[in-house]
Amino acid sequence: MKHILNKLFSYQSLDKAEASEILTQLASGAYNNSQIAAFMTVFLMRNITVDELTGFRDAMLELCVKVPAQDYNAIDLCGTGGDGKDTFNISTLASFVVAGAGYMVAKHGNYGVSSVCGSSNVLEYVGCRFTNDIGQIMKSFDQSNFAFMHAPLFHPAMKNVAPIRKELGVKTFFNMLGPMVNPAFPANQMVGVFNLELARLYGYLYQNTDKNFLIIHALDGYDEVSLTGDFKYISKEEEAIGSPDLLGLPYLKASSLAGGKDIEASAKLFIDVLDNKGTDAQNHAVVANAGLGIATIKSIPFERGVYEARESLLSGRAKATFTKFLRLNS
Repeated sequence: MKHILNKLFSYQSLDKAEASEILTQLASGAYNNSQIAAFMTVFLMRNITVDELTGFRDAMLELCVKVPAQDYNAIDLCGTGGDGKDTFNISTLASFVVAGAGYMVAKHGNYGVSSVCGSSNVLEYVGCRFTNDIGQIMKSFDQSNFAFMHAPLFHPAMKNVAPIRKELGVKTFFNMLGPMVNPAFPANQMVGVFNLELARLYGYLYQNTDKNFLIIHALDGYDEVSLTGDFKYISKEEEAIGSPDLLGLPYLKASSLAGGKDIEASAKLFIDVLDNKGTDAQNHAVVANAGLGIATIKSIPFERGVYEARESLLSGRAKATFTKFLRLNS
């Protein structure tokens, strides 16, 4: 690791093979905590390259506990985090809305690192038990349209990294990797990213896969469609700027998207939205992101996806899906 750190501190970058080998060694426990922290910190000081991110991704996918869900035409709705906005759990709620609309969702998530409450925090609080038992995961898919993969159980590399990420408390390149290393290898992916540079990097990487994808970034800094302004989106077909008008939804104030001050408050807000007790702004934000996910799966206009998402939430189908999922996973 000393050689690698000296190389990086000299403003050199890693090639794909080097990046893959380092992550493989990291997963095996070859490096101490100080070395791992120093390595992660490098990528806070400079931008990650395509080769580095590709190498890290390839190693994590090679090492992960794989879920045989390729035939489900599933989607993962996942943000990188790291936008510093501390919104409520929009992408997790949107995922249940998509499942409630009748589509398979392979949600990959983790505890919050740079935010108060990640998807794993809120699901664990409401009673979900995480597992990497493949039979249980497939049962959850088959009976609720929804499976949750808690990242540390599926990625050996996380075991050595998780405590250090928590202590650092800032976004690292693992935030960038999260959406790219779903162990279910979903055919569809909607990814929210925290800046335009990462959006372009993701766009380049995903164009070289067979995934059906949509990359989104709100131009005022959110790693999701916030409806507080315009957003950039990249798919296989186009790269463009969208607006709330395009979705048939109103503009929102940033304050209306605030998450809870702690996990308990975040979980209450989460359940309130599913119970149709959320605010109009919260509902709009959730159906916006769920609608884009549905539109990605079906290759339909965004506004039609939003219509399906709204029906799923307001009819109670999203809540019914969540209830069924929790019964299967508690």
